[in-house]
Amino acid sequence: MPLAEFARATFALALTLGLIGLAAVALRRYGPGALGRFGGPKADRRLTLVETLVLDPARRVVIVACDGKERLILLGEGQLISEIATMPKGKS
Repeated sequence: MPLAEFARATFALALTLGLIGLAAVALRRYGPGALGRFGGPKADRRLTLVETLVLDPARRVVIVACDGKERLILLGEGQLISEIATMPKGKS
């Protein structure tokens, strides 16, 4: 293999690895939800996930805000187990 082809292959490999590294740094900095931030205003959204807490590998508790109220919901094994409480938004 001539030296020029070896140098070109080495440069192509370095460039490819550099682009992959640059994409990893950009994804870490901006996060996977970065594209959603460019979508415009979110004022028309009614449903937001406020907080989530993992209880064990099968169950989790989530607080969901909808129409000015927050709901505490227990989820388990991919299904709704029960709605625990409803409270006005922003009040504990």
